[in-house]
Amino acid sequence: MGYLYNHLATVVCGAFAAALSILWAVMVPVYPLLNFVFIMAVPIMWFLVAMCWLAQKSTDYAHAPHGEKKSLTSPPQIAVAAGAAAAASAGPRPDAELAAAKERLTAELDSMKDTVKLKDTEIARLTEEISDLRTLVQIESLKAELANLKALAARR
Repeated sequence: MGYLYNHLATVVCGAFAAALSILWAVMVPVYPLLNFVFIMAVPIMWFLVAMCWLAQKSTDYAHAPHGEKKSLTSPPQIAVAAGAAAAASAGPRPDAELAAAKERLTAELDSMKDTVKLKDTEIARLTEEISDLRTLVQIESLKAELANLKALAARR
């Protein structure tokens, strides 16, 4: 542990925040223009004190000895080992169960392929519709331009 249980930054910020708070009470009656400076500085410093304290508490918790530390890979390895031991003791799975699982997964895969095909045809249809709409917009734009030219020619 460092100085003050690693809360040195919290103590320093707290002392500065307390000094600013006291100076605010003392200086503002004499120099009212400083009120804005203190309105900005004092809450910010107290916020920094709170953040320093929370950050140190979080660090202390994360690095504290909580009994035996567990790594992220330990529980899955234990579960795999337990599953392998149970499978070894129970013997191999029956072929019927494997065939049923394979059939179920094949049916799911086929339904997903059908869904993707439907989505692809829908995308192609929408793309064609967008192309047709662009053509219509261009035609209408040309009609409007032609009408403007006719109006200009009629004025001359």
